[in-house]
Amino acid sequence: MTTTETETDRPTNARRSPQEWLREYSELGVSVLLFVIGVLVLTDALTMNVDIAQRGPVGPKTVPVVVGAGLLVVAVLLAVDVLRGGRGEAEGGEDIDLTEPSDWRTVLLLAGVFLGFAVLIGPLGFPIAGALLFWGAAFALGSRHLDRDPLIAAALALVTYIVFNNLLGVPLPGGPLMGVL
Repeated sequence: MTTTETETDRPTNARRSPQEWLREYSELGVSVLLFVIGVLVLTDALTMNVDIAQRGPVGPKTVPVVVGAGLLVVAVLLAVDVLRGGRGEAEGGEDIDLTEPSDWRTVLLLAGVFLGFAVLIGPLGFPIAGALLFWGAAFALGSRHLDRDPLIAAALALVTYIVFNNLLGVPLPGGPLMGVL
């Protein structure tokens, strides 16, 4: 390989390790994921039991079938593009240093906060569990205002509860505060 030749100028018959091939065609993973989701959506839509009387050509299966078919088409088009050498380009406005390692502490803290929310929403209700969720997420993402953050989290959870429960009619568990709210 000369100094003016780049990795992409290498002949296609050159021997590459599986790791190099996977790195070069990593976008195929997105294509496979889209294809699997498309198959699942189509399978679920086509096996849907429709007991209601259908009026007109558009029924409850129509949108899932269109979405599933669209996912399959996009998956195939993406795979063809990647195999032909197409590459996704990094966002021009992204301010990310790809040489820095991942911040697994933040990821694990956020995962723990979401898991805690899922466990606590039943017994404590949305207002309390939501406040803990918002406060925990703010803490995990770096906010250290221990006097202000819990108040903002509680207000945000309470407003969210009132909007969804009272204004939109989406019932959320109130927990011990059910009689108060």
